[in-house]
Amino acid sequence: MDIAHELARTAALRAGASSDVAGSLADATVSAEVAGSHTVGFAHLPDYLNGLRDGRISGNSEPKVSYPAAAMIEVDADRGIAQLGFDRAFEELVTRVNTYGVTVFVQSNSFTVGELGYYTRRLAEAGLVALATTNGPAQMTTHESGRAVFGTNPLSFAAPVAGSKPFVIDQATSATAFVNLRRAAERNEPIPEGWAIDAAGRPTSDAGEAVKGLLLAFGGTRGAHIAFINEILTAGMTGGNWSIDAPSFCAGDECPSVGLFIVAIKPDLVVKNFEERLAAQIERLASKGVRIPGSHIKSAPIELPDDLLAVLED
Repeated sequence: MDIAHELARTAALRAGASSDVAGSLADATVSAEVAGSHTVGFAHLPDYLNGLRDGRISGNSEPKVSYPAAAMIEVDADRGIAQLGFDRAFEELVTRVNTYGVTVFVQSNSFTVGELGYYTRRLAEAGLVALATTNGPAQMTTHESGRAVFGTNPLSFAAPVAGSKPFVIDQATSATAFVNLRRAAERNEPIPEGWAIDAAGRPTSDAGEAVKGLLLAFGGTRGAHIAFINEILTAGMTGGNWSIDAPSFCAGDECPSVGLFIVAIKPDLVVKNFEERLAAQIERLASKGVRIPGSHIKSAPIELPDDLLAVLED
């Protein structure tokens, strides 16, 4: 883990990040890999490195933290990475949740957030229940529109579990993540129907054509509705860019300036044995064949493909 962290940190420093930015980015990258979220771990790191190099990410940003209400924390990420803004406010966020029972965290003016589960998982490790969402540059359409209207607008939920790692769900509202399309295109692999449309608006299983087109929401209209809710929470409630207005995260020199919305709750204020009850319920559902998110993840060395390792080392 130390070698992986140093690789990520050094690559970020060489790309123009300050020590604080590089450290936060390395922490989040390694955490995503350990959690099994490989597509937003080291595979996503080159997007950050290119962003730092090209100016989409401010390498010396200093987040501005303010408190508009006792149970609300607001952060302006200063065109930097979302992880650093969260790091700056994390201890105060936990303190305020423990004091008031619930606190809302909103952040604007940042690059895309990477692994959304990183934020909720850290709060769950502190004994809190957390719900988070974010938006990004428009890459997703609806069946009715056919135009880029939403980001993948993911949603993450985490809760502490007695005697175990936190329960964490982290999923996009698109049928898949864009990085999965890109990876399939690089490997010349087909993709399932229903993931994306091509540039002409036709359903496609050709990953190369899908990269030129748009993602589709999971579950049709229902998935699009959830994406819409998340858009209102992240862009509407933070003052960040609506997805349709956000510059690209992989081209140009403008920051996407998107939002991050988190609500954290102290569960044992109302249910004293919350963690034990959840642990028992998870065990009961697992015995009935229910898939438990994260339960398949085992601690193991981080292994990177040779081509990705070469990019990072270069």
